[in-house]
Amino acid sequence: MQPRIVVTGTDSGVGKTTITLGLMASYKKKGKRVQGYKCGPDYIDPTFHRAITKRTSHQLDTWMTSSEWVRQTFINGSNDADLSIIEGMMGYYDGRSALSDEGSTYEISKILAAPSLLVINISGAARSAAAMVRGFQLLHSDSTIKGVILNQAGSSGHAELCKSAIEQLCQIPVVGYLKTGDTPTLPERQLGLISALQDGEYDRLIEQLSVTVEKQFDLDLIDKIASEAPVIPPPQDEVNYSSPAKEKVKIGVAYDEAFHFYYEANLDLLRQAGADLCYFSPLKGESIPADCDGLYLGGGFPEEYASRLSSHPLLFKQLKEAVIDQTPIFAECGGYMLLCESLRLTSEKTYPMAGIIPHHIQMNETLSAIGYREVNIVEDSILGKKGTKLRGHEFHYSSIRSHEEVNPCFQYDSWGKNEFQGYLEGSLVASYIHLHFASNPLVVKNIINACSEYKKKRSNLI
Repeated sequence: MQPRIVVTGTDSGVGKTTITLGLMASYKKKGKRVQGYKCGPDYIDPTFHRAITKRTSHQLDTWMTSSEWVRQTFINGSNDADLSIIEGMMGYYDGRSALSDEGSTYEISKILAAPSLLVINISGAARSAAAMVRGFQLLHSDSTIKGVILNQAGSSGHAELCKSAIEQLCQIPVVGYLKTGDTPTLPERQLGLISALQDGEYDRLIEQLSVTVEKQFDLDLIDKIASEAPVIPPPQDEVNYSSPAKEKVKIGVAYDEAFHFYYEANLDLLRQAGADLCYFSPLKGESIPADCDGLYLGGGFPEEYASRLSSHPLLFKQLKEAVIDQTPIFAECGGYMLLCESLRLTSEKTYPMAGIIPHHIQMNETLSAIGYREVNIVEDSILGKKGTKLRGHEFHYSSIRSHEEVNPCFQYDSWGKNEFQGYLEGSLVASYIHLHFASNPLVVKNIINACSEYKKKRSNLI
């Protein structure tokens, strides 16, 4: 058996994350081994999941990867789990395009034959709540929606009114509800997550949330729905995304409170291909691990720790030396910002960064970029040959304030406009885009090969 449930919704902000976390915590308290997943490219919600389940939460994204990858990732991650809870993205049918189901929670639930619970906001509604549910049932006759969760109920009586209408008109059970003001306010996704995880506030909020869920949700019914999901047969030919290299290489990975936004799949693929990943903390000023054959500088919150990061000139010196020495380096988003000249906060305070990339970064109050990206490599690099296609996602609040002309690493189409982004110099590739290595299996092989060549060169010099 592979019990699994999808928590989806009518749209963004309807309460999917809150309800997902409440269910995870409630089933965890019951002694179940809960495995989390997140539909789409988000790398923040999986961090919330992991804090509760104590297991790595995986992204499931068909546009950046493939249906085979999604199926394989789920099977591998859920092998020893009692219950898998998959958090949807945006609305149930929202994905890459408004004209297709590609990348949507609906598509992923079909690939995994996973029953879905639809979260709806019933504020100010009664019988009309049934019309909302019915519309989601009818858009695709093969929808996986098997239950409904009511959010923003005015009272228990209000929830009961909507429940009776939905169950009569839609022939589907309402499995739980939350009233307005029922749940604690979770930390701001971009800014409050790390501090909440550190000081224990998050644990207190989740305990409060789980108590409410246990009172107002039919956990036995949800468990029954999850258990009725059919067994997913293993792929006949398991997709081989990375073959072990002949020789091990050592890759330093920046990982701490300021840098922790990685697609776990990327790290797994590097390990499978023969990389020994050695973690270090730029925030603590830790030195780059000795004898590294490459560096991976991921995303995160460098702006939240700009003052501390700027106080580590020795680390900046080591990074500069690594670039001069042609060490293969891949930096994305926060890692890219770390390598720039300076970082200016919304408070107007400016902090020096490593000074390797001649860009000055400005933090903004609003999003500067968000969305999927399919990029072409502009020139041969550690990631691949010129013209190699890769897919990823961009999400950041910063922008380039001033910069010199540089060699970009990526080209992509943005609403019909040809755009260039990032920085390519020698063995350094850096940009705002979070690439998913499973979008092109060659990228892992190319990184490992670049690290192997550097290792040989370094050995010959000793």
